[in-house]
Amino acid sequence: MLPLGTLDELPSDYRDALTREHLVPLWPSLRNVLPPAKPIPRTQPACWRYQAVRPLLLQAGELTPMEKAERRVLVLANPGHGLEKMQASAAIYLGMQLLLPGEWAPAHRHTPNAVRMIVEGEGAYTTVEGEKCPMQRGDLILTPSGLWHEHGHDGQAPVVWLDVLDLPLVHYLETSYVQEGQAQTVAAGGSERGYRSGGVVPAPMFVRTQQRYPMLRYPWAEVRASLLALASRAPVGQAVQLAYVNPESGEDCQNILGYSALMLRPGETLQLPARSPAMVLHVIEGAASVVAADASFALDQADTCCVPGYVPVRLRNASASEAAFLFVADESPLHRKLGLYEVRQQA
Repeated sequence: MLPLGTLDELPSDYRDALTREHLVPLWPSLRNVLPPAKPIPRTQPACWRYQAVRPLLLQAGELTPMEKAERRVLVLANPGHGLEKMQASAAIYLGMQLLLPGEWAPAHRHTPNAVRMIVEGEGAYTTVEGEKCPMQRGDLILTPSGLWHEHGHDGQAPVVWLDVLDLPLVHYLETSYVQEGQAQTVAAGGSERGYRSGGVVPAPMFVRTQQRYPMLRYPWAEVRASLLALASRAPVGQAVQLAYVNPESGEDCQNILGYSALMLRPGETLQLPARSPAMVLHVIEGAASVVAADASFALDQADTCCVPGYVPVRLRNASASEAAFLFVADESPLHRKLGLYEVRQQA
């Protein structure tokens, strides 16, 4: 590849003229935006230990009342992007959110899509478009773009969940905003009840055709049972993984980020190929080690890590007797829609 000219090689008067006209020569920076062979991601392998995050989150509950916070969150910021950017990857935002007994986080809606992976505690709930979704550890709750949602807590102990949003992308596109609303009236029933059996959905005359997101809560108890059933038949070396999808269309449950649950059987090691999207791993139960490029993390329950794209990943369950269950969030739907999704097998 031929060497390119540098900015310093250009006469200063020429550079000044370019600046006055808001012009920039491409060739000195071409390799920064089009590096050879593969991208140079800013996202770095990073890990957030829940035992370090939790006391700081509880302290935030003492220091900042809900009326001054609206959402009491500690953002998991990837050092490659800088703390001020509040990004875990190019398109993923992560935050640990705390709700204390008796608190209510007021209703609002926003353009970024969000999901909640419940980390600990009971008695809290999220109400989405009038549907009250109870929060239990491991449950996944959707709050898609434009839907009203609020959080409340009728229990006795703190409740913590992991927020995952496509905020970095929506903000970059200059389309990120929020609207404040009033407390919602709760409707009877729950959308997930009509979709709890695999392969069975409401008959067409009963399908809510006006609802883009027919299922808002994915109970962990049922996802876990499905993983165990799949593991009993999956051969060694094959990933035991279930995607969170729209039960009517079979497509990803949201438009930009993808979500799944992954089980590592006792003593199992799983080698994942290098893929273009960045990936977040969060331990729901058990423990697992993660090796990505030159980084390695030993994750305990409720720990979270981020892995950049184009990096092979090795997962291992060190326990010889207990399974490990992980929640996975990645940028795959976005990459596929843009025609950028890529898998690179190791030579």
